[in-house]
Amino acid sequence: MPSLPCSRITTLLMLLVGLSSPASFAGNSCQSDRVKLQVLGSGGPELGDQRASSSYLIWLDGKARVMVDAGGGSSLNFEKSGAQFSDLDAVLFSHLHVDHSADWPVYVKAGFFTGRDRDLPVYGPYGNANLPAVDKFQEALLSQAWPYLSNYLDNSERSEYKLPATIINADKSVWFQSLERITLKALNVDHGPLPAVAWRVELAGCSIVFSGDTSASSENLTRLATSADMLVAHNAIPESARGVARRLHMPPSRIGEVAAQANVKKLVLSHRMLRTLEREPQTLDQIQKHYAGPVNFAEDLSVHDL
Repeated sequence: MPSLPCSRITTLLMLLVGLSSPASFAGNSCQSDRVKLQVLGSGGPELGDQRASSSYLIWLDGKARVMVDAGGGSSLNFEKSGAQFSDLDAVLFSHLHVDHSADWPVYVKAGFFTGRDRDLPVYGPYGNANLPAVDKFQEALLSQAWPYLSNYLDNSERSEYKLPATIINADKSVWFQSLERITLKALNVDHGPLPAVAWRVELAGCSIVFSGDTSASSENLTRLATSADMLVAHNAIPESARGVARRLHMPPSRIGEVAAQANVKKLVLSHRMLRTLEREPQTLDQIQKHYAGPVNFAEDLSVHDL
């Protein structure tokens, strides 16, 4: 077998190394007319904020292709959005707190009535003593709490589609997987002692990053968001927050630092809680000390262009 020239070997090595480097995120030019972000739930785990809990859709060419999180109330807004459950190519969970996952059984049961006839891959974090991994989470919900939905997990039982689960535990190197239309990338992020991941979704040359709930005390979110067209960051606490709240979430100044260091093109603030609502001017002031790009505040059903 003939040996490869040194230049060819060097090129191959650079490509392999680039798969896990921030520079590899700088892809083709974003076809922004083809991609939209829609917010299904812009709130957190509270009553009284008049918002559904965290959930997002990514639209490609007029169809909802990816759902990120499935917080309480989001399924009603999914219906209002005009999205079709049968169009989804993937469901991503940032973590499994109730305000990010409570409506998942609602979607699964509703899927029976949609004509979906292909598997729907589900991706989510690893587990620990505080929260289960995404596969065990599904088993607990769909085989124990509501066992009549177990056929969506059990290959020996008949169902219109299955929900194969993939566990993400990527602390050092970026996890990635390419689907037909989409590339998914993820890294673990800090949410106190709880398993959590941030997501990067790439499609049509565009990239959208979801921080999920995180203090961003490590640099993983910045790494994942490098040169992204949009960063959806969770604005759950004000700048004055201390203690547990700050170990779980980013204050506005940290959001601004991450957005600036990652050189993201647009910033969308979501997971808005009563302690941050009505403080938009103060939030913007802290963010703009670091980040000069456009900042939008999410509302339920709001649509954000890239």
